[in-house]
Amino acid sequence: MDLSSSKLMNDAVDAFASLPGIGRKTALRLVLYLLRQEESQVNHFGETLLRLKKDIRFCRQCHHIAEKELCQFCSNYSRDHSVICVVEDIKDVLAIENTHQFRGVYHVLGGRISPMEGIGPSDLHIESLLERVAQGGVQEIILAMSSTMEGDTTNFYLFKKLSGYPIQVTTIARGIGFGDELEYADEMTLGRSILHRIPYEKTLVNK
Repeated sequence: MDLSSSKLMNDAVDAFASLPGIGRKTALRLVLYLLRQEESQVNHFGETLLRLKKDIRFCRQCHHIAEKELCQFCSNYSRDHSVICVVEDIKDVLAIENTHQFRGVYHVLGGRISPMEGIGPSDLHIESLLERVAQGGVQEIILAMSSTMEGDTTNFYLFKKLSGYPIQVTTIARGIGFGDELEYADEMTLGRSILHRIPYEKTLVNK
């Protein structure tokens, strides 16, 4: 199909191709698929995306996705609020929840320290984590960064910032291979890594 004759088609393909992991060929297939659907289905698809952008917010406490001020974890008092699992991204929360091995709450940093990418501590949700700890009631912080150089750097920075508080700082066991992202780890391996977490100090022995 010659897209040069249709600006609307080109614009639609460009919009889909702007999404992560979507090339122009895949974008074209998606656009053609939508064109073959009933108008009501396409309207529903578009309205769902608009509602997503309008109604989804970020939890004021942990920065996970939420529909109210607090997310489903921070507002759930059957969870153990004395244990906070610190992760890089929302996808990591979903990966850990799928293991059914963690009953604490979360804190989403929104990334990891990476000087090469120009990301420093001030670009992440670190101060709000320290505020949660300073309020009291927290007994353990689990550092669940990815096993990368940037993840290790972030872990060490957080450990130093948290060292002045009377809490235990642990990290997930290294069932996750170096360079691996949490979201791609199989559920059994990730679940065991959380259950068999270790004091962060022990990881510093050989550094």
